[in-house]
Amino acid sequence: MHFEVLIVGGGHGGAQVAVMLRTQKFAGSVAIVGDEPELPYERPPLSKEYFAGEKDFERIQLRPARYWDERDVTMLLGKRVVSVDPAVHTVTTDGGETIGYGKLVWAAGGAPRMLPIPGGDLPGVQGVRTRADADAMKAASETARQIVVIGGGYIGLEAAAVLTRAGKQVVLLEAQDRVLARVAGEALSRFYEKEHREHGVDLRLGVCVEAIEGEAHVTGVRLSDGEVIPADLVIVGIGIVPAVEPLLAAGAEGGNGVLVDRHCKTSLPDIYAIGDCAAHENPFAEGAVIRLESVQNANDQANVVARGICGDAAPYHAIPWFWSNQYDLKLQTAGLSTGHDRAVLRGDPATRSFSVVYLKQGRVIAIDCVNATKDYVQGRMIVTAGLLATPGQLADTRTPLKELLAP
Repeated sequence: MHFEVLIVGGGHGGAQVAVMLRTQKFAGSVAIVGDEPELPYERPPLSKEYFAGEKDFERIQLRPARYWDERDVTMLLGKRVVSVDPAVHTVTTDGGETIGYGKLVWAAGGAPRMLPIPGGDLPGVQGVRTRADADAMKAASETARQIVVIGGGYIGLEAAAVLTRAGKQVVLLEAQDRVLARVAGEALSRFYEKEHREHGVDLRLGVCVEAIEGEAHVTGVRLSDGEVIPADLVIVGIGIVPAVEPLLAAGAEGGNGVLVDRHCKTSLPDIYAIGDCAAHENPFAEGAVIRLESVQNANDQANVVARGICGDAAPYHAIPWFWSNQYDLKLQTAGLSTGHDRAVLRGDPATRSFSVVYLKQGRVIAIDCVNATKDYVQGRMIVTAGLLATPGQLADTRTPLKELLAP
């Protein structure tokens, strides 16, 4: 087999490359190699609406099967690429197949980071990344009474919210001294800690998990102080390991992800990388090389690659944005708050509708909005502009954020 564009990975980024190629009237052959048996689908609902049973699988598919057929996109599903030969422009799958390419787009994402501790691979210890993961988690949670969630990031908090609403006893363990510590300021962390506790989650901070107990199945989680928390199900949400081993083995530059330039090109000829596994210099992180694990980033980088292949090259430049749904709270974030030196509270958290604006040297670099869509829409504008503003101006809810922009 040979394709003019071969896309490795059937997630948001990989699917968007194929969609955009056909939108741009690319007439060459296109194929997606995906290690799951399903057609491309949305990932964020796995720990929210899909897990809660509010959306069935068909509703989270990115496109119906006929879409791919009508646009002549070949789907090679249930196949994992295990090696890349950049000299002859081929990849090899776990089934021993060799597939040739003209351009290769690596959009393989990553695998859930699991716990490298005794019992970390016991049945009943579950990561959340794929439909199969979510299905296994749903099935186990139906009979489980006591559930331990490890990790106080988006995935862990979302899973805890769904399980608590379903009437389960949930213990959430976070190694750091607050939840969302890597992505938000203290005010937002404390708000979500309070919300989860008020909903019945046994939230514990600054704890270290030493081992998972059990023989044929998990029975508990042992902490470093010796306490054992009973558990019928353990959900691990501590990030991902980027799936880049075949590219690095082929000589691509990288480490924690594969390094790409402003056009999402790797150091290997005719090979691009996008999404969760692509490490890139980001202007909203002051040029630091980072990986962005978000749908927005995957889609935006996919568009850059597809346009480039079609001869319309333009560098990647897009403001990062994220969202999370927990209980009746919608969190929307624009920008990256890492490295901020001032956080300004806009509104009253007690009303459950407020924002936190992050500054660095007086310039707005990010905003978190809880049930505050207007602030979010206008906040994206001031983050993109790198607005210089005083804390007093930003805290005044009587003044719309967009009015702080110079005419």
